[in-house]
Amino acid sequence: MRPWLEIVIPARNEERRLPAGLAELSAAVATLPSGVAVLVVDSASDDRTGDIVRAWPAGEVPVRLLRCDRPGKGAAVRAGLLATSAPYVGFCDADMATDPAAIAVAARLLQAGNLVVLGSRSHPGSDVEDRHTVVRRAGAAVFRAATRVLVPDVADTQCGFKFFHGEIARAAAARLQVTGFGFDVELIARCVRLGATPVEIPVRWRDVSGSTFSVWRHSASSFAELALAWRALRSEPAAAELDSAGWTADSSATPVALGRTEVP
Repeated sequence: MRPWLEIVIPARNEERRLPAGLAELSAAVATLPSGVAVLVVDSASDDRTGDIVRAWPAGEVPVRLLRCDRPGKGAAVRAGLLATSAPYVGFCDADMATDPAAIAVAARLLQAGNLVVLGSRSHPGSDVEDRHTVVRRAGAAVFRAATRVLVPDVADTQCGFKFFHGEIARAAAARLQVTGFGFDVELIARCVRLGATPVEIPVRWRDVSGSTFSVWRHSASSFAELALAWRALRSEPAAAELDSAGWTADSSATPVALGRTEVP
């Protein structure tokens, strides 16, 4: 049967953090109605990331592997989203820095008709454990200010926890130009152009060691990616994005009721 929800995990050289992340994710989604599947995208890894996924034991939550030879988190998420077919899709970071328990809230909001649900560390109801350096926090603040040019109404574009109506996610991903860490901004902006109003939800987020993002190595490229996304969106007529008469919740995606949506 086609899953009703597919969750993409971009993973580059994640042999150390991936096993715990997959176990935590599987335990969280096992509480949801059956029909949830996980897709790990091996983003040009040169370690045992792919082997871990191939050897993952079969269970109630199927886990499959997709190899993406093009490096970059944006390239991996794009490949993963385009490989899905479920009515609802999303992606999480391999380290599960965002508590996957929030997937239940995201699923309820999607089934209620929302098109894009974003985990937000800036939400007043979020529980955030941040051990980042002063330099990284300052860089993040500057980057957030720059993202408002493209997505002025989204407070946290970079939280690695985003869920979508499947069709709008695949349509936006197909046009994605940014392949690195700045891809989230373009992806959200394209969803907005397709008619979505993103909903931000509170999350429990903890800083997990081992992140591949470096302020010194990736800041310049992230700002360059924002400029690339801005130019790409400006060069495309808005009408070209609006190739659907509208997006609606897919009732076939609800095998059983998930209950009442509760957002603090």
